[in-house]
Order: sequence, then structure tokens, then C-alpha cells
Amino acid sequence: MKKSTTNNKKDHEVSFTQLIEKKRDGIEFAQEEIRRIVDGILDGVIPSHQLSALCMAIYFKGMSAQELSDLSEEIMLSGEVVDLAAISKPKIDKYSTGGVGDKTSLVLPALSAACGVVVPMMTGVDDEMCISTIDKLSAIPGFKADLSIAQFIKQMLTVRCAVAKQPAQIAPVDAILYKLRQETGTLPSLHLLTASILARKMAEGAEGLVVDVKWGNGSSLKTLEEAKQLARSITRVARGMNRRSVALVTDMNQPLGDSVGTALEIKEALELLKGNGPEDLKDLIMKLGMEIVRLAGVAGSTLSAKQTIEKAFQSGAALETFKAMVKAQGGDVTYISDPEKFPKAMFMKKLPAPKRGYVHTIDAGLVVEGVRALAEENGKLDPSVGVTNIMKVGSQIKQGEPMLVIHYNDESKLASAIEKFREAYRLAPKRPNPSDLVVERVA
Repeated sequence: MKKSTTNNKKDHEVSFTQLIEKKRDGIEFAQEEIRRIVDGILDGVIPSHQLSALCMAIYFKGMSAQELSDLSEEIMLSGEVVDLAAISKPKIDKYSTGGVGDKTSLVLPALSAACGVVVPMMTGVDDEMCISTIDKLSAIPGFKADLSIAQFIKQMLTVRCAVAKQPAQIAPVDAILYKLRQETGTLPSLHLLTASILARKMAEGAEGLVVDVKWGNGSSLKTLEEAKQLARSITRVARGMNRRSVALVTDMNQPLGDSVGTALEIKEALELLKGNGPEDLKDLIMKLGMEIVRLAGVAGSTLSAKQTIEKAFQSGAALETFKAMVKAQGGDVTYISDPEKFPKAMFMKKLPAPKRGYVHTIDAGLVVEGVRALAEENGKLDPSVGVTNIMKVGSQIKQGEPMLVIHYNDESKLASAIEKFREAYRLAPKRPNPSDLVVERVA
């Protein structure tokens, strides 16, 4: 834990005012100044109005790669750092900016571990959009996401992967800044987001990071340019911290895969772990998995990386490792062996197309809003509820043919959800030009 450096509060306020003015004028901070800021946040001696002013100054003026390297390092050191030095295998994590129907964070830890990589994955509050990986794994009876750091390290030694909630001891200054960014409208700051991501991931014990930066209507990043900027920022700053990093910029302008909903997505993930499942997700998992094994040094070339991933699927090692991870975290593995044990919704309803044509666009954000409207009950998500058989962009459709299938239990919630699903789809007489799922690779 970083040592407290609390001085006289009045002196702190004076010096911090000068730091705000410095950043307001676009002047770069020295490492010692960044350390003073992080120490002041940790010690609670900086008034919230001044910290808000600093966040706003950074939002408008930005930070250099060196400043961000220093900031990431200091935030990382503000709490405990997971020590995985006893593990000789390469330690690579995967981070996603979050997307609708994205099952990659369900599949990749076990897949990568089956290939000989240690994947220390902890998820924070901002890691995913609307339905998190932890929400989905919670559909497995008994699954425990709250691991102590000691339990987390033990699981790295035995199973080589985990998906756990980030404990409060990891990068506590980041949690303070995240809440403040929410309150001050500075969450979109790509510089503060870069520091947040790298501080937390390196505090987990990762030696390298593969990042899936999503853009589009189903992501928090709405424009392609924003996503490219974030990908470049993360990889550049990671390099400054002497860490390896690769980022893929990916399209999130429609749901990934065929389903959205907790247990429905777990079932789809189990198919993907067998090497089956929807083509878009198989393609993305393959590409991200290849980046992980190459970054880890497990595979040297694109061909050997592909062969390594395919072998983990075909041999059943990926699925067995997922089962071992679920068992280690208290989950009932009989649900993994027999996915039909997952609860099923009482009702199913097809959403008919209002006319013939092609699926021109799908607002993935509206799809997940509709699912949450159906699934939320007393602050929890009904695992049986969601949508499947999602008709994707570019598909030709006849009038009355289903655009998706709704799984629900509560009739009173159905009408509002259907309204969102209908609004999400736009049909047109001409087939749209297909967009690439992976837009850019940044290394």
C-alpha cells in the first residue's frame, strides 16, 4: 500500500490550486506532481471541488503519454498489487470496453489458460455495458465472484484463470476518481480512461494486456475515431510502463452472437468453448485469442497462434478449463455439463418484421434496454429472460418473419420491451454494405 504523505491541509490546497492552473494552461505535470495528486486523493486532503476542477482541466487539455504512464503507475500503487511472481507462465489479461451480447470475456480466460497463459481477470464497475460478465456468470448456481486477493492468487496457481470482482484494495484511487468522473461529466475523457484501465489491469498482476475497444450504438464509445484514439492511447501508455499491449478496434453496431440475456449467453458461451456457436463471435474470439497467445510468447506466428487456439477448442481443453474455473469459484458444474438445467422462461414470443426487406441497422443499446426491462426484478436479473435468434444486419427478411425471439416470464413488462425491440430494427429495400467486425489492430 502506498504510504500516506499527508501534510498541512492548507498547504495542500494552495499547491493543488497551482496544479489546477498548470493543467488549465495545458502545461505537463512532472512525475512528482502526479504523485502529490494521487497521494492527496488517497489521504482525502483534496477538496472535491478542486478535484472536480482538475478532472475538467484534464478533460479539455488532455495529458501526454508520459503523464499518463506516471498517473497509471501511481494509481496502481495506491493500493495492493497482486504478486504473481511465483508463477512462471506468462500473465496476460484481456479488457473490453463492453458490448451487447459480447461473450468474449466468458470464453477467453479459459481458452487462453488452456493454451498455457495465466489470465488474472478482475472486472470493475465500468468494464461493460448494461449486462456484465459477472451478471452472466451469476446465472450459474453457487458461482462466487467475490474473491479475496489470496483466493485469487491461489486460483491463478491452480486453474490459471479467474473472473472475479475487483476488490476494494486494488487501485482505490481509481474508484474515487471514477465516482467523481460520473458526477462531473468527465467519464468520456479518453486520457483518464486510459489511466484507469492500465492502473487496474497492472495491479491485478498482468504483464501484458489485449484490449477490445468497441465502438457504435452498443458501446460507450459512439464514434470510430474515439475508439481508435483510445486504442492508440492504451498501447502507447502501456509501452511507457514497459508493458506489452495490443488493441483491436471492433464494431459494436449490432448485438454480438445470437442471444442477449444472462443464462442464454452462458449457454451460447458453452457452445463457443466447444468451437461452435455464431460466426461473428467465433471470429472475434479467434482473433483476440491469437493476440493473447502471441503476446504471451506461447505462439510465435499468426499460423501457430491459430493452430494453438484451434487445438484448445478441438481437444476439449477450453471447456474443461472453464469447468475447472467455475468449480473453483463455487459454481455448480453440472450446469456446464448439461446446459439444459438452466432455467427456461415460461413464455416465448417471436417479433415479426413489419415489412419485407433487409436488416439495415440494429440499435444494440435498445435491444439490451428491452432485455433489462424484462429481466430486472428487485435489483437482480432473471437468468431465464432475454432474446435469441437475432436477425443480423444484412439479412434478408420477409414480412412477418421473426427478427428475434423474446423469452419472458412477466406479461406486464412485455409491451414496453417490444416497443424497444421494434425501435431497434431498421429495415430497408437494399442490402447494406457489410462492415468489418475488426476495424483496426493497434500494437
